Amino acid sequence: MTTIDPKALGKVGVLFGGKSAEREVSLMSGSGVLAALQSQGVDAHAFDPGQQSLAELAAAGFDRVFIALHGRFGEDGTIQGALELLGIPYTGSGVMACAVGMDKITTKKLWQQQGLPTPDYAVLTPDSDLQAVAATLGLPAIMKPPHEGSTIGITKVEQLDALQAAYEAAARFDDEVLCEQFVSGREFTVAVLGAGKDARALPIVEIRAPQGNYDYNNKYFTDDTQYLCPAPLDAALTERMQRYAVEAYRAVGCEGWGRVDVLLRESDQQPFLLEVNTSPGMTGHSLVPMAARALGISYEQLCLEILATARLKTVKG
Repeated sequence: MTTIDPKALGKVGVLFGGKSAEREVSLMSGSGVLAALQSQGVDAHAFDPGQQSLAELAAAGFDRVFIALHGRFGEDGTIQGALELLGIPYTGSGVMACAVGMDKITTKKLWQQQGLPTPDYAVLTPDSDLQAVAATLGLPAIMKPPHEGSTIGITKVEQLDALQAAYEAAARFDDEVLCEQFVSGREFTVAVLGAGKDARALPIVEIRAPQGNYDYNNKYFTDDTQYLCPAPLDAALTERMQRYAVEAYRAVGCEGWGRVDVLLRESDQQPFLLEVNTSPGMTGHSLVPMAARALGISYEQLCLEILATARLKTVKG
């Protein structure tokens, strides 16, 4: 890793909390990042856009910010656009990549256009024929709100009579609902650092949740989920999965850092891309720090490296 002078990073704001359904997770992520940066000698300060105004953000005098927000208004390009207007360099992807990455439907369309493997799906509205969709995709299927993360609003539907309730659970969060073909297999995630041709995948993490249920509670609040890093895969499959992840990350236009979730179909060892996270979790259970540790990069070093990549993404005229 390149040596980074903490003092040269100036006054730093760590943005966390926010207004999304993932506020609780963001508070955990941001608290960890803030403590890590301060331990490295960075002049870092907490800032919660859920409780403080943009006027206060403009007046804070930050030279750069670390975005540890998750979900709407933090991971969807909204805060990124505000920071562009304010002229404050920030970590992670720009407005467009965040907006695309936050919308699972748009992401899947983009990946399909690029020839990247992702499960078949349907977009549902109140007028959709749920029975017809189930007949096309088959059951089980996964019902999810396309603009939420952390498994919020997601249901695995195994019976026809459960379709309506699953749709309604997801529709509480979004006008449109994503119904995705269920892929039976192993669950992985691939962290990616960098941008463009310099983007690189970190060691793959395999996630083994109780009964295969990697839900909100098993993600953040229990120690029952097993994480294997580097994942026990042969070299060829590891390389293939990492290549897909980097191509998926680049297709969306991500930079700085991100995480691509992947399912490996059990029957034929085919990887399927699920989603890209442009502002991944940084909690004690989070996966990007775990992947970095496998390369000997500490949590503190990782936070410092990500912070050092902060920049404005506006195209210069």
